[in-house]
Amino acid sequence: MNLEHHYAVSVEWTGNRGTGTSHYRAYGRDHTVSAEGKPSIEGSSDRAFHGDASRWNPEELLLSALSQCHLLSYLHVASSRGVVVTAYTDSAVGTMRQSEDGGGRFTSVTLRPVVTVESEDMVERARDAHHEASTKCFIAASVNFPVEHEPVIRVAGA
Repeated sequence: MNLEHHYAVSVEWTGNRGTGTSHYRAYGRDHTVSAEGKPSIEGSSDRAFHGDASRWNPEELLLSALSQCHLLSYLHVASSRGVVVTAYTDSAVGTMRQSEDGGGRFTSVTLRPVVTVESEDMVERARDAHHEASTKCFIAASVNFPVEHEPVIRVAGA
């Protein structure tokens, strides 16, 4: 089965301070990401690149997409394995290396999910489910750097 899914977003630059890109420091990096029927995301570049630290930057959004995708894949796999997940949090981290020419790329991401399951007999299946979930995550399968997992499994009420 080969199904295609299509997605559309709009990005509008809102950082023109009156002189456009007349100079590297003359313009803002602010922009708005939108999609039909959804709240807008206020974006900018990372503060290191003259952005607004109060707005989401593309690097954070990539990290967020990887974390969300793993969460959703994991919940699917856990459910199919009879693992009852009652809570899930992740504190994901990523490393991006900038090159001499001003470009760069992510070199790694580590997801650190803390999963709470209903009972002790589910712990090993819950831990094993992370591997299968990582193979089902569309976003992780689309990047060219390693996405590691450091899961912690807890039992509800323990």
